Formats: sequence, structure tokens, C-alpha cells
Amino acid sequence: MKTIYSILALALILTTSACTKDFAEINTNKNVPTAVTPDLLISGVIKSAVNEQVGQAWGTGNLLVQYTAKIQFVNEDRYLWGEKNGIWNNVYGNMRNVENVIELASNSTVKQQNYLGVGLILKSWLYSLATDAYGDIPYSEAINAKRSSNYTPKYDAQEQIYTGLLADLKRANTILGTSNEPIAGDILFNGSVIRWKRFANSLRLRLLMRLSKKKDVKAEMQEIIGNSTLNPIMTSNADNAELKYLADVPANQWPLYGSRVGSFDEIRVSKTLSDRLNAISDPRLNVFGRPSQKSVAAGAPKIEGIPNGLGDVAALNFNSGPQGVSRVGYTYACLVCNDQGQTAPLSNVARGIIMNYSELQFILAEAVERGLVTSTTTAETFYNEGIKSNFDYYRELVPAAYGINVTPTSGYYTQPAIVYTGTSQQKLEKIAFQKWIALMFTGLEAWYDWRRTGLPTIVPGADNLNNNLVPVRFIYPLSEQALNKTNRDAAVSRQGADDINTKIWIAK
Repeated sequence: MKTIYSILALALILTTSACTKDFAEINTNKNVPTAVTPDLLISGVIKSAVNEQVGQAWGTGNLLVQYTAKIQFVNEDRYLWGEKNGIWNNVYGNMRNVENVIELASNSTVKQQNYLGVGLILKSWLYSLATDAYGDIPYSEAINAKRSSNYTPKYDAQEQIYTGLLADLKRANTILGTSNEPIAGDILFNGSVIRWKRFANSLRLRLLMRLSKKKDVKAEMQEIIGNSTLNPIMTSNADNAELKYLADVPANQWPLYGSRVGSFDEIRVSKTLSDRLNAISDPRLNVFGRPSQKSVAAGAPKIEGIPNGLGDVAALNFNSGPQGVSRVGYTYACLVCNDQGQTAPLSNVARGIIMNYSELQFILAEAVERGLVTSTTTAETFYNEGIKSNFDYYRELVPAAYGINVTPTSGYYTQPAIVYTGTSQQKLEKIAFQKWIALMFTGLEAWYDWRRTGLPTIVPGADNLNNNLVPVRFIYPLSEQALNKTNRDAAVSRQGADDINTKIWIAK
């Protein structure tokens, strides 16, 4: 009997051993990795964040600074706003992966300084978008739930946030290029370390200029432009921080390319834009808009904008209706948003712009004009280069098939409204005006810059619903009142009413 039990026990042991021998291997899904590398993260962050940038430009930024206006569903254009959570959700959603990039690069057996630098730049850019839209935001304690179980991060004061952003950009510039790993997954600069460094320092100059209303930034700006070897900045349009969309892959095409015609056509050229650019015979208007169908039918094509902020009836009937108001330029069109007689627009023409070389030139022109920096290059030279480079950009961008001439006339630069003459204030107004043109479709950047300078003038539409005030911030997501009420309330108490007309610290 004992022999039988012994045999059965041995059989059970052998059977169990056979079942568990390959247990771990059999029950591990190799198609679901438990670890990830930085290259697999940065491409998704860049694409998601830039697409959000395009969406913010289309739905809010372009309307706010009056590049475009609405003919239907006009509440947005009349400043009847609720919460706007796109930037908030995108920034904090992407920040988890950005922090993972930073952590992976920092904890690698061999330091991956290039990935760390890219992670720090993306972190600074994304947080700058959020703090410039809302003011005080979770920063130092954000994205710490996994490490510290802190699900209710404090809102940092914007002044401290800016200090952190600038420090991270400076550090990124210092460490980029000190290790040898290639930056795979980089759909922005194709792995170019020098272009990441140029972007980091150019972005520093943008943020320092924004900060110049509140602090003395002369030393930091001078440090950057005074040593181009240690602190390289953008040198041409080839350095533009922009996502180039693909022609044949739906997953990475121009975000508006798949829009419905009706949704696309709700937004038209603003009369502010058409009037201002027509007054100086600026051919970039032909990129930003198309001749109204009414004018084409009459044999005298012209771009006719609509005033911002009209009520529903007035907007839909302006200039005899939609046929008398210009659609947004062919370059930005959706797949089937072509006018009669035109072929379908190309899907890889428009760019997702983060920052362009022209903007940098206008920042430098303003810095020299205001005496924030000393340079062997004059403010006038920077100013003219900003204009010229923007013309060059669109001349290269727009396909010949569109039949658009983006070359200015020989007298363009000598017009009283353009030539760099007058008082210092008049020169600053000219810089701001040309910068405004060059910031078309750059997210909310033109709004942020207008909020800092008040230039060029933005007049609320006749039927606006905000007491003739242009909004200056987004309200916090309502979900924060339920999920992080104590910290959100502390920020409101410090900053002022959670209202679209409450100026944030950097704009006061």
C-alpha cells in the first residue's frame, strides 16, 4: 500500500513540475511590454501636443487675435466661454510620458543626456502652454501620484513656474550633445541635437520676453545672444520647430484635413486680417484666405473678411451671406473644402508650428529696440529679417499648383506702415504688427503676446458678450473643484477670481 502511495506522490510531483516548468514564459505576453524606451514615447508626445496646438489655433487662438471670425455657432467669437480643457488635459496627459522620458534617461546605466535634454525641453514647452493659459497650475507636485501617492498637487505660483521652466531649458542646452545616443523617435527635428539646442535657447528668449514685463531679464537674454557657440539659436527657417505632416498616412496628417465641410466653413477670414493686409498689399493674405465665391462669380476676385463677434443673424447674413465672405486659405483646408474648379488640397502642406524663425527675429528686434540686449545687429536688421524670412517660408511652403504668389512688391518694405522709422514706440508697434502676421496658426502664441503688449489693437466685436473686454485667460477645469478643491481654491485666492477677465501674474 505504501508503495502505491509513493508511486502516486511521485507521479503528482512529476506532473506538477511539468506544469510549472515553463509557467513564466508561457504566461508572459511578449506583445505587451512592461518596459519602454524614450524613443517610443517622444514621438507620441510631440504628435499629440502639436495636434492640440493646431486645434487651439483653429478653435480659439485665431479667433481671439482676429485672423479668423465665425459665421455660424458664433458664441466662441462673442466670448461666451465656458471651461476650455484642451490644453490642460493634453499637457497633463502627455506629461506622464515626458516624466518617464526624463526618468528613463536619468536612470539609464549609461546616461542618456540627449534624451534627458529633449525631455526637459518638452516639459518646459508644455508647462509654458498651460501656465500661460491658466496662470497658477500644478507644477512641482504634478505627475507624482505613482511615486508619492499625491493625488492632489498644489498649484505653484506662476513666478516660480517660470523660474523652473527657464532653468530646465538652460540645463537642456548644457547637456545636449554630451552623450552619444541617437535621438530616435524624433519626428520634430529628425534626431538633430543642434536643432534641439537652438529650439531650447529660442524658447528661452520667448519666455524671457514674456517675463520682461515683470522682471529684469537683461542679463539672461544677453547671455544667450552674446555667445552663439554655447547658446545657439535658430539661424533660418530650416530650424523652425514645426511638425511636418505626411501625405499618405491618415494617422499623421494635418488635423483639419479630415474635417467636415460644415465645420470647416463655420470659420472664415476676419475683416481685421483682410483690411490690415490689403492696406499694405501683403501677398500673405492669399495664403491665409481665398477670394469670396461672390467676387469670383462677379469676375473681380478679392478676399473679403467678416467682422469678429457678430450675432448669429448678422454673421450669417454679412455681405449677402457666406458666398460674400472668404473662406480660410487653401493651405489649411480639409479634404473636400475645395472651391469649384479646384482640385482637392494637398494633405501635407500646412505645418504644426511650435515656434518659427521669424518669431525669434521679432523677439530680437524688440529686445534691441527696448535696450534689453546689446548686439552688433540692429533692431531694424532683425525686423526686416523677420519679415523677409516669413515671406520666404510661405513661398517655399505653398505648392505651385495653388497658383499663389507670395513675393512682395519691390516697394513693400518702403511703405510708411512698414519701413523701420519713427519714434521708438512706433517702431515697437511695427514689430508687433509684423510679428502678429508671422504668428498665424501658432497655437495661442499671438494671444499671449497681445496680452503682454496690447499690440496690435484688438477691438471686441459689436455683439460681444463680455462687456467689450477681450478674454485674458482660461478658467480652471470644473473637475478641479471636485478633485483638487483645496489647492484650486488657494490658487484662486492668490490669483483672483476664476474668470476669463482676471489677469494672470505675468500679464499684470
